[in-house]
Amino acid sequence: MKRSFILTVAAVLVLVGLTNAQEPPNFTELQEPKLGVTVDLTYVSKWLSKGVQAYGNKGGLFKTIDLDFYGTGFGVKVTHRNATSAGFVDSQRFDYRPYYKSKLFDGTSYVTNYNISVGYEHYPGLDRHRANTTYEWIYAFAWPELLPNGLVPKYIAHYEYPAGHDDSNRKITGWVHRFILGKNVYLQDIENPFYVSGELAYADGLGGVEHDWAYFTVGVSTKIELSENLTFVPGVYQQISMEDTVNTNDDTYVQLSMKYKF
Repeated sequence: MKRSFILTVAAVLVLVGLTNAQEPPNFTELQEPKLGVTVDLTYVSKWLSKGVQAYGNKGGLFKTIDLDFYGTGFGVKVTHRNATSAGFVDSQRFDYRPYYKSKLFDGTSYVTNYNISVGYEHYPGLDRHRANTTYEWIYAFAWPELLPNGLVPKYIAHYEYPAGHDDSNRKITGWVHRFILGKNVYLQDIENPFYVSGELAYADGLGGVEHDWAYFTVGVSTKIELSENLTFVPGVYQQISMEDTVNTNDDTYVQLSMKYKF
């Protein structure tokens, strides 16, 4: 029943986005849309996957290719994740994630940007029927014009369940709800703004954890344009853990991303 509801909501949002899309441009006057390709190399000093230390105190390296299908809103991301230290061979993972992104209520104060995706999270070193080979739906919403002073609220919902059919692995099924508030802060004599954010997350059964507030994270990041197509994004974050079945530690970590757009 839950999966039928999720599929229904996803279909409705995609259809509404397509219905509200602007009239197609006159391509005799404008340049033809192109396949967008972005590659991303990201290092994290710790990978906190929805609050959980995925590699303990070790770092992670993520390699992503993002294909944007001609500006239609449809695309697909493929990511390979691995630890930067030995001992986590079975934890390396491929994510295959098609998505659709669009907006609702454009031109109003409650314009809503959204991105709906479903990912198959595959651990090549493990049998695919193991509980940690999963499907994950992500519903992401942002309201850039809703609040004053450049404050932007976001809501991201994750729903994950095992890809296999072994009932003993059903306990992994569940949700995580993330509530984020952020804004760009401009400092004198510094060209690029700093994005300051706070995130409060509620664990709703995913992985068999308690249903409770899981963590609060504050972070600061910025974008540095190294060239027309190359962007460096450094950030530092502090997670305050609130539910021991998710994480017993408070963690500070750094994230460094290099993005190249073709």
